[in-house]
Amino acid sequence: MLELITIDCPYCGESFSTQVDLSAGSQKYVEDCAVCCRPIEIAVEVGDDDELVAVRTATDRD
Repeated sequence: MLELITIDCPYCGESFSTQVDLSAGSQKYVEDCAVCCRPIEIAVEVGDDDELVAVRTATDRD
């Protein structure tokens, strides 16, 4: 189940939309910023009911 979310880039501060796959459960992955192209570490927390609980972003230096 894909869900469209909006995140803020921890490098440039710009917001952009991306999709997360909630059926995969909680996960961490790297996605490049759609604006500045730097790699963002994204952590997605999914609840027992397959609902999005939290999304955290970080730089590779955090």
